[in-house]
Amino acid sequence: MIEQQKEIISGFKHLELLANQVVEGFISGMHKSPFHGFSAEFAEHKVYNKGESTKHIDWKLFAKTDRLYTKRYEEETNLRCHLIIDNSSSMHFPQLESGQPFYESKIGFSVLAAAVLMNLLKKQRDAVGLSVFSDTYEYYAPEKGSDRHHRMILNKLEDLLENPKLAKPTETVTFLHQIAEKMHRRSMIILFTDMFQSGEEEKLFNALQHLKHNKHKVVLFHVVDEKRELNFDFDNAPRKFIDVESGETVNLFAENIKEVYEKNVEAYFKKVAMTCAQNKIKYVPVNVGANFEKILTTYLVEKQMFG
Repeated sequence: MIEQQKEIISGFKHLELLANQVVEGFISGMHKSPFHGFSAEFAEHKVYNKGESTKHIDWKLFAKTDRLYTKRYEEETNLRCHLIIDNSSSMHFPQLESGQPFYESKIGFSVLAAAVLMNLLKKQRDAVGLSVFSDTYEYYAPEKGSDRHHRMILNKLEDLLENPKLAKPTETVTFLHQIAEKMHRRSMIILFTDMFQSGEEEKLFNALQHLKHNKHKVVLFHVVDEKRELNFDFDNAPRKFIDVESGETVNLFAENIKEVYEKNVEAYFKKVAMTCAQNKIKYVPVNVGANFEKILTTYLVEKQMFG
């Protein structure tokens, strides 16, 4: 699996190229969406808001689009965004077969989604930071906007694919609190995790709430393999199921527990969604390998609301 992923992503430039293709495809389709206008002179302009100075309005662009835009400058940073990736062993599920795209595992999907968001942030000259955790706080980079900083983070994202965490539990609660303490300036915080923190749901929700201190905006992308983890889609041959974090095993026929399993998973998802809503955290369940438009659209909507 690891060699296959190395072939698909032979370096961060390849990851960067793939992310750029996703973003460019999204931008080109924006005229069909509520974001019509964002694609016009995308990196160099921003929509004019009533009450702002008219000094930098681009009147030539107004003549072409009938919309008011102001020119943006290299040193402008509208937004600070901190990406958080859960790198525990459960995030390296499912094990990919030969020929499968790397983003059909939970970690692969999260890595590409993060690279896609970074590409968009770079186009808009916004600052980006990254935290990665598993059983340790593996990596922290503060929010910056330089090319060198972007390349450093892309290099780290590639490393997550090349060096999977095997039989490593996650200390989500501990490290979310630590990350929250590092966030001093108001930021948008985007978390990619599968929310596997058995028996510590309340502590996990408290940690998510902590991320919102200092008026941060928090977006939680709940990453799942819908086929196996939600629908429990296995044939009825006897199977051995292995806990990838603890190594514990159980032998069973999938059909015998499918109904109960699906009910419990549905109830858990509803609880997570409800708790996030109560704490004004944007909750977005995402399926591995799915269209990245959902990630980008969520980000743009939340950015507009962030103010």
